[in-house]
Amino acid sequence: MRITSRAALLTATAVTSLALVTACGSSGSGYSGSTGTSAAQPPAATAPASPGGASAPAQGGATALQAGTDAKLGAIVTDGAGFTLYRFDKDTAQPSASNCNGSCATTWPPVAAGADVSVKGIDSKLVGTVARADGSKQLTLAGWPVYRYAPDTKPGDTKGQGVGGTWFVITPDGKKAGAPAGQPATPAQPPATTPGGYGY
Repeated sequence: MRITSRAALLTATAVTSLALVTACGSSGSGYSGSTGTSAAQPPAATAPASPGGASAPAQGGATALQAGTDAKLGAIVTDGAGFTLYRFDKDTAQPSASNCNGSCATTWPPVAAGADVSVKGIDSKLVGTVARADGSKQLTLAGWPVYRYAPDTKPGDTKGQGVGGTWFVITPDGKKAGAPAGQPATPAQPPATTPGGYGY
């Protein structure tokens, strides 16, 4: 009987100690060791996930841009996970402005500007940020806002190249990948109409 009483006493002491530790541990700091996010900051916002499960870097986190090479397009830029990055002809570089919002930004997730940007094979002076319509910050390269393409489900995919005649893989200097050397990085002008013709 004495052993049972001693076990009960030890159990009660352990429960009391655990309650005190739990009470002291919730001091309001809000730090969670498992996520590394403090309660003082809102959860990191990520762009909608692509069908392959990848998403743009989290707002406030580290962002990576790296130069790469595609067999067909030549020099290209990818994110830290190797996903191809794009520019949009309806955006502007000087001044930087993004015109892809709403459902457009679901298909073309903007690359969020993190607290730190690491670059590899890219001139860091060409990297900047632009404020989007929703107030978030987007990464720019040579002034052009930078995007992912949701249907690119694996690193190295370039399915967004030429979509709608306005989306192009971006090069390390901010130009359109695959464009012939010396060709300006602007949309081609429609052919001139001829009498009796429609120009297409």
